[in-house]
Amino acid sequence: MKKSTFKITQMDCSSEEQMIRMKLEDIGTIQSLDFDIPNRTLSVYHEEGLSDIEEALKSLNLNSSLETTVKATDVPSSDKKQERNILWWVLGINAVFFVIEMTAGWLVNSMGLIADSLDMLADASVYGLSLFAVGTTVARKKKVAKISGYLQMGLASLGFLEVLRRFLGVGETPLFQWMIIVASIALVANLVTLWLINKAKSREAHMRASSIFTSNDIIVNSGVITAGILVYFTGSKWPDLVIGAVVFCFVMWGAIRILKLSK
Repeated sequence: MKKSTFKITQMDCSSEEQMIRMKLEDIGTIQSLDFDIPNRTLSVYHEEGLSDIEEALKSLNLNSSLETTVKATDVPSSDKKQERNILWWVLGINAVFFVIEMTAGWLVNSMGLIADSLDMLADASVYGLSLFAVGTTVARKKKVAKISGYLQMGLASLGFLEVLRRFLGVGETPLFQWMIIVASIALVANLVTLWLINKAKSREAHMRASSIFTSNDIIVNSGVITAGILVYFTGSKWPDLVIGAVVFCFVMWGAIRILKLSK
């Protein structure tokens, strides 16, 4: 077993990491990949086929170059069964809270809760993709990613139209008490989700991406709670509409990133 270390100067975040994984995973001689994004390096544990690895990395145009190739003393591994179990749990949590927040949002007239529910749905699709990423073909992942990306983009577009409609005067002031209560429960659910993901202690791209999405959810939940408090003090629906528009921007950006990965 050999360990080849590559410098990849344009590898800035987990999106590039996932692109690299999808590019390399069909090379059968690769045993494991170890990414160090802050230092822009990738360690590939493999048997033969170094030239195939170099060619695949260069085709991504991320400015990659081979630094060293040495004999591997240890090979990092991950617990695929644990990853899959955790991802099923967080997928279930997000799916349940999508239904809860969407229902509550329509009942109490809150765009913030509706937007947060769609963000939960978007995350559920990300976790679904992560489940596919635990041992499956590149073609299948790309197809599912593309469907998920277009679905999220469509939902975000409908959300923007509804926010615009309410900005023009349609709709009543939301019930701030339920905004705060439901968003607080969703915040606790996302904290549990983040704890479960971090419990896996995985450096795999799909697990780290799931952690990033959940951290963003916690910020969104806090924003909805803040909007509910502002609705209480101002007696206006504007804080709810503003946070709804901001969350839809999160969903749209997530859709664009997933569609980029699907290519």
